[in-house]
Amino acid sequence: MLDVTVVLLDDGMSSTAIMPMEIFHSAGALWNELHDRPPEPAFRVRTVSLSGDAVRPPYGVALSPQGSIADVERTDIVIVPTSGLELDLTLVRNSVLLPWLRRHYEQGAYVAGVCMGAAYLAEAGLLDGRMATTHWAVADRLAERYPKVLWRPEVFVTEDSRLLCSGGICGSIDVSLYLVEKLCGHEIALQVAKCLLVPMPRTHQSSYAVLPVSQPHDNERIRAAEAYLQAHYREDVSTQALADRAGMGAKTFARHFKAATGRMPAAYLQALRIEAAKAMLERDGRPIQTISTEVGYDDVAFFRSLFKRTTGMTPAEFRAHFAPMSVRGALPQEGAPTRWRQGSRLAL
Repeated sequence: MLDVTVVLLDDGMSSTAIMPMEIFHSAGALWNELHDRPPEPAFRVRTVSLSGDAVRPPYGVALSPQGSIADVERTDIVIVPTSGLELDLTLVRNSVLLPWLRRHYEQGAYVAGVCMGAAYLAEAGLLDGRMATTHWAVADRLAERYPKVLWRPEVFVTEDSRLLCSGGICGSIDVSLYLVEKLCGHEIALQVAKCLLVPMPRTHQSSYAVLPVSQPHDNERIRAAEAYLQAHYREDVSTQALADRAGMGAKTFARHFKAATGRMPAAYLQALRIEAAKAMLERDGRPIQTISTEVGYDDVAFFRSLFKRTTGMTPAEFRAHFAPMSVRGALPQEGAPTRWRQGSRLAL
């Protein structure tokens, strides 16, 4: 059983702490209880405040924690809820949280900042050189304040080396279900979503998608190559062109790229295209041919074959299983039973 620690803050929004508590508490338990089976909880959830005292958010809902952050010796997951907009004030008031976050990250915990909660991870220096997201309305402010962070405000959830961020109030649901799926598998996450009547993790805050295919690494030249591929995945980008940009020979670059990401450059580009196609199939009803061309494949038969080899479904089957009702309902040829959609997330 994994330990989840949810931090409660005086100037936060209660829902961004409460929803993670409900989701992690439900994983492995609520579905079984609803089906008259013994619960098998996957997580042990506790709440803490900075001092151990009750917190009182601005709108008057008092929350009593189970202890203080000083009581936590080890934990597997830390959730930092969204905080107030007055960053200078809140970061000083809650500054004791910063070394605590660093310590638990160094001990191996996943650390997640919900919406403005990402500012605590950035202030602690954990996000330097790493991807992060936050609410679109404050993204520019945080980018100016923390220029070393690779801000991606167009996505709802990012993960980079056990550091997670999510955008918006409902981002607390997205990042929590994302972690349930990552650590317990898709079926458990799906059960939680069905029990609580919430959607599976959403993908993007904007209308475009360039998605995750890499393992964590710290090779800056390869990170730059990944960023270029994510921005140009529709194009035919050769390994030689990437090597030239990195100032390396093609064979040396390919070797370093594989060691850092787990994939050869061509396979990485292919995976990006498939992930982008999945996101498009989930959100709109455009013809498969259009989506194939949009992600860089003019040969739709090749695209269908590659998509099925990668996902185990044809594009039409994937859409029928995972697209919203509004999309499926507009496509009479897709009459598969309703299932909860599985979003793709951005992770390096």
